[in-house]
Amino acid sequence: MTTPITDPEFEPTLPGTGPAESVDAEAPVADDPSAAEAPVAEVDVSAVEVEVPVAQVDVPDVAADAPAVEADESATQAEAPAPEAPVAAVEGPTRKRAAARPKADPTLVKAVDQAREAAEFQAGDFGVGEHLGYVIEGDRVLTHLFECPHPGYRGWHWAVTMARALRGRNVTVDEVTLLPGDDALIAPVWVPWTERVQAGDITPGSLLPTPDNDPRLEPGYTGGELAADQDPAEWAATRAVASELGLGRERVLSLEGRDLAAERWLDGPSGPDDSYTKHAPGQCQTCGYFVRLQGGLGRLFGACTNEYSPFDARVVGIEHGCGGHSDLVEKKRGIELPEPVFDTISVDSSLFD
Repeated sequence: MTTPITDPEFEPTLPGTGPAESVDAEAPVADDPSAAEAPVAEVDVSAVEVEVPVAQVDVPDVAADAPAVEADESATQAEAPAPEAPVAAVEGPTRKRAAARPKADPTLVKAVDQAREAAEFQAGDFGVGEHLGYVIEGDRVLTHLFECPHPGYRGWHWAVTMARALRGRNVTVDEVTLLPGDDALIAPVWVPWTERVQAGDITPGSLLPTPDNDPRLEPGYTGGELAADQDPAEWAATRAVASELGLGRERVLSLEGRDLAAERWLDGPSGPDDSYTKHAPGQCQTCGYFVRLQGGLGRLFGACTNEYSPFDARVVGIEHGCGGHSDLVEKKRGIELPEPVFDTISVDSSLFD
């Protein structure tokens, strides 16, 4: 880009006329006798267009009204070569070489008879069947597989692991074991007895101990060691009052135990969502055979006393129901038969008297 040089004090001059201004004819002209003799004409500077030579400077992106000195500096900086930035060395991703897979040791592969001998010594009466192949365990380590012909171990096989030292000629038997195959008959995973016991597993004659930290129970009123130091008569009266209040048991049902029982009963067949309740004429809380429980559970549950109901002697919810509701009354009664005309049952007198 070409930047013109502008100066507010610069005044253009015509060639051979000197500065462009009004010249007094009577003023003497110094240093030049020929110029003094020539008449000087008045020239209107505003009407004359003068071309001023402008230095051509290539300055990139410099404003047109920038000073010439700044333009020269910008041009100098633009012409100077930019310093080369240091280039950081970039290392490419290093590829890890995959570990070589171990190869079968020829000496171990040929030691089938030695492996069979070790398997027969360990198997005894179970016997050793045909050779099934081998498995490479590592460098100079190999396992020979033999079939187990025992009928009780169908799908099982003998595994004889063998090894050889580096630059050694002798083969060593590491271990012999009986392992199950994919279709082998194996025992199920062992489950602790605390997880095997299910609801209703207690049978007549069986005992199920309760842990001392059972969250369903909490300590009740027992008197503890103070009972032996009290007066027998006073202690008997205290026990009678405690028994009436339901505090005579050593352990009672805790709040968590009541909540668990309530959830189990409501979700079971005695709850409000079974098929009996859907077809029942009314709920148990309005039935005459319903006897409400005491305590906190009595707000939701009671016992059924209808001998014809499938829930007789069972705890049912207040919103439960069945077809044996007491409000379902038959309007007609049965027919009463009259007495027979001839009495053929009773005996007036005995023939053997």
